[in-house]
Amino acid sequence: MCKLTALTLGAGFAGQGHSEAFRYHGVEIAGMASRTADVVERVAGEMGIPYAGTDWCQALEELSPDIVLVGTPGGAHFEPVMSAIELGCHVFCDKPITTSADKARQMYAAAREKGVKTAFAASFRYQPNALLAKQLVADGAIGEPWETECISHYNLNPLIPFGWSHRIDAGGGRLSNNFTHKLSICEHVLNGHIVSVNGEARSDLPRVPVVGGVHDFRERGRFAPESADDVEAWESADSEWTYTVMARLDTPLATRQPVSALFKHGGLQPRYQNDYVAFYGSEGAILIEGAYAQGPLRLKVGKGEWTEMPVTAEITDSLADIENDTQRNWTRLAELFAGDIRGESIEPYQTFKDGWIYQSTIDAVREGNGWVGLAQDL
Repeated sequence: MCKLTALTLGAGFAGQGHSEAFRYHGVEIAGMASRTADVVERVAGEMGIPYAGTDWCQALEELSPDIVLVGTPGGAHFEPVMSAIELGCHVFCDKPITTSADKARQMYAAAREKGVKTAFAASFRYQPNALLAKQLVADGAIGEPWETECISHYNLNPLIPFGWSHRIDAGGGRLSNNFTHKLSICEHVLNGHIVSVNGEARSDLPRVPVVGGVHDFRERGRFAPESADDVEAWESADSEWTYTVMARLDTPLATRQPVSALFKHGGLQPRYQNDYVAFYGSEGAILIEGAYAQGPLRLKVGKGEWTEMPVTAEITDSLADIENDTQRNWTRLAELFAGDIRGESIEPYQTFKDGWIYQSTIDAVREGNGWVGLAQDL
């Protein structure tokens, strides 16, 4: 096996998760860089990573890694990614790859010109039940696919402390961090790609509390004040917490016209029924419970009953035995990406080309100017 080394950018949830995912497949994590010295030194020490620092540029020069793993918020991606590409590093980057379609296009163009490989980690397409849906659709279980829809409501606490998720320029917003996964699932299941979009996004939180001590965004809820009366300082916010997206997906499985897609998400609104991902066709339908297709999956053919379908052994065997969905999905993408770098024969995965198209989609929805056709390449 070709020995590869990686530098991780970010010491939080994503940075740690990316590091573990690539270690699982034999990549040496040579170093970690993050903005806070005591945090990155502690995390690197706990993970047995030999190099820890706060200067990503210096880390790139000193370590000369084969791969750079980008696990910082989207607003901090552009400069280090462009520098890594210039040095000839392959880049694995979490979503969104950056905060505007123009910058995303520059990143994709630079990687293509330099000849480095890239991966775009909208990785919930590797959920077991999403892979099962892909198999069923390919086998014709619902006939010709006609429609897909993804509906979710999270009922999040509006007093969650201020952080990167509240600002578009920092990589925040539900489109960047929720819609990307759903679109990835639908494209993968349908073996298709988005070609046009229409929609709107709404910012429901003009201001949010400022609270110290939050490092891991998964823990932010426990720092939230009990009520607005307890808040001593506020910060402005501009990221969307609700969106409605209509799209058309081209797929060779639909012969007459593109598949119609609806993505509806309310970050602050309560759910009345379970979140779900659904696919409707000329002969049947698939419904998967969970915003990200966590399952179970039920199939309905014709006028028959809804039948729960088990995940096949083939799918289970293709994935790492990891309970956490996010970590398992990163690990699967890491396997494909590292395998591609090593010259192995692997299935296609999402790259910066997809990241650019996704950011173009997000920008169009935020602008809200009606139907927009999406460029498919430079």
